[in-house]
Amino acid sequence: MSAAPTRSAPPPPEEDDRGASANERLLAAAKNDSEEMLEDALSELEDINYADGLGNTALHYAIIHASTSVLESILCHDSCDVDLRNRLQGDTPLHIAVRQRWEESPGLRLYLVESLLEAGADTTIRNRHNQKPIDLLPPSADPESDDDKVRKALRRAEAESLVADKGDVVDEDDDIIDPNDVASDSD
Repeated sequence: MSAAPTRSAPPPPEEDDRGASANERLLAAAKNDSEEMLEDALSELEDINYADGLGNTALHYAIIHASTSVLESILCHDSCDVDLRNRLQGDTPLHIAVRQRWEESPGLRLYLVESLLEAGADTTIRNRHNQKPIDLLPPSADPESDDDKVRKALRRAEAESLVADKGDVVDEDDDIIDPNDVASDSD
């Protein structure tokens, strides 16, 4: 009878001394409202729209965790797409901001919603349940309620978007000079 061959244990896995990747640090910064960690991650990244397995980006997590300190930096980043949908519900960050209540922090939801709207969030995107962000609000009878304030902000943004799409808005930065205008500033 022959002896069984000796088996040796597999070598231990090589230690990864690199730590978290820049994308992992980006998401952690958004979850933990850490400006320092965000700046560190962004120094290595060009695209801020990295999505994890659930489809959530740093912006999704900044909204989920009400990370107001990092929110502006994320929204102001050149590559930030405010309308990316996650994989679970197909929610944009605006859907999430509208859905969250933060009842212990009055005005927080309105701040987050208005920040997203100012950054150009689209109020007409529907999630997997065919809901626009405004559809997530319950009916409100109190015009001073947080729900009603968020509803007004969403309606205002949608109306402004409709007017802008029709080209009915004059850009204040445009210098329109009419060569036939004979008005004079000298009197």
